[in-house]
Amino acid sequence: MKQVPSGTELARPFMPAKDFEASKKFYETLGFKKVLDGDVAIFKAGSGGFILQRAYQKNWAENFMMQLMVDDLDAWWAHIEGLDLAESDQLLDALWAHATQARFTFRQQWRVGDVVLWDNRCTLHRRDAFDPAARRLLHRTQIKASP
Repeated sequence: MKQVPSGTELARPFMPAKDFEASKKFYETLGFKKVLDGDVAIFKAGSGGFILQRAYQKNWAENFMMQLMVDDLDAWWAHIEGLDLAESDQLLDALWAHATQARFTFRQQWRVGDVVLWDNRCTLHRRDAFDPAARRLLHRTQIKASP
């Protein structure tokens, strides 16, 4: 088998971005270093990285998966878990503020006969307070996704 030429050890996948500016802020908040910012943004973490593109193809984005390979998993978790309370709160506040923007939010105004379905793989959901004396009926169904 031929040897891979030197200088080609790093593969940087292209990642889709529906909201390019928000996506850049998201990855920076997680601790990725932005090394280029233009029509694409190149991020790196350790010896790896990825290219965030100002493009979005629904079918591709919904089937895209990125894996972060680390040499020392314990060290990576220590890095994440090692955030002090202020850093942790700042990261969680930024993620929550992004995920709960009005443009990403759906609020159901319930009427008799309503049914709501969501995909737990990519949806945060919650309920608001309700009158504890009110009658509520909930049926739960799970659908197995195809492999």
